[in-house]
Amino acid sequence: MSKVGCVIRRTGVLAAVVTALACGSAAAQTPVKFTLDWKFEGPAAPFLVAADKGYYKAEGLDVTIDTAGGSLEPLNRIASGTYDIGFGDINSLIKFRDANPNVPIKAIFMVYNKPAFSIVGRKSRGVTKPKDLEGKKLGAPAPDGAYAQWKIFTQANGIDPSKVTIENVGFPVREPMLAAGQVDAITGFSFSSYINLKDRGVPADDISVLLMADHGVNLYGNAIIVNPKFAAEKPEVVKKFLNAFLKGLKDTVKSPDTAVDSVIKRNDVAKKPVELERLQMALKDNIVTPEVKANGFGAVDMGRLDKSIDQIAITYDFKNGKPKGETIFDASFLPPAADRKL
Repeated sequence: MSKVGCVIRRTGVLAAVVTALACGSAAAQTPVKFTLDWKFEGPAAPFLVAADKGYYKAEGLDVTIDTAGGSLEPLNRIASGTYDIGFGDINSLIKFRDANPNVPIKAIFMVYNKPAFSIVGRKSRGVTKPKDLEGKKLGAPAPDGAYAQWKIFTQANGIDPSKVTIENVGFPVREPMLAAGQVDAITGFSFSSYINLKDRGVPADDISVLLMADHGVNLYGNAIIVNPKFAAEKPEVVKKFLNAFLKGLKDTVKSPDTAVDSVIKRNDVAKKPVELERLQMALKDNIVTPEVKANGFGAVDMGRLDKSIDQIAITYDFKNGKPKGETIFDASFLPPAADRKL
């Protein structure tokens, strides 16, 4: 055989080996179905950055990320096993667990150390502090996570709820109705309603954001949650997912201006300045809190979580007894404490 023939044959064998290795690597990746709680907007950046920077793939994971229609949808998706891991409100999870005791889905990484639940009002309509809501009209979607805390908020702030007119409005018309003056205030996530109102032309200095966490509603917010069967069968996969997410979260905190590009590329109607401001609000008010600066990302204070469950009991009648925080949040999947420091 000629030298040329040998080179061709060796090159062909090498190519086959490389192809086989590449295929083997792809085959070794574990598929993970992940659900957000909402659209591709600024606060979703940490999950998307981890995908775009290859952090999931580096952990051997093939992660698909889907949007959802609100805080309850991820719970149903995770409980049914349609999705493996998701992002949702821990307070809704606690109530869901009580109503569905045979589906012990758990929170495994706290993302919103403070929830984004808010009352967002117009100063020009006389709403600047909680008591101002008396005599006013409040637009509140019935399934809204913020509205679910209304009774806690009224008790904590001495508001007479009988003096507030509640109008059940749909999510899509909530901010337009406030912008048009059809209601005086709305319930919603701070970084969603505030930014949406500004985007509709309402002057920033006319918008009052009453973050419930700053007015007596001492709850945690959105967390990463997991299907119990998936967690039991693939605990290492869950840990690898959190390792990758943590890197995406740290990158997002370090450079939100760059991180938000991962959102924009997936949302044709999103505007970068709008989503960047939304992300920056979430980072400042909900994610990088004083507690997180002191203790790092991801974990919860069990005493605080137990007290938050006591507050939930104001708005919800537990059928199976008040749970303890340790049955709701499983810290065993968290990355090492040193890695979770800012």
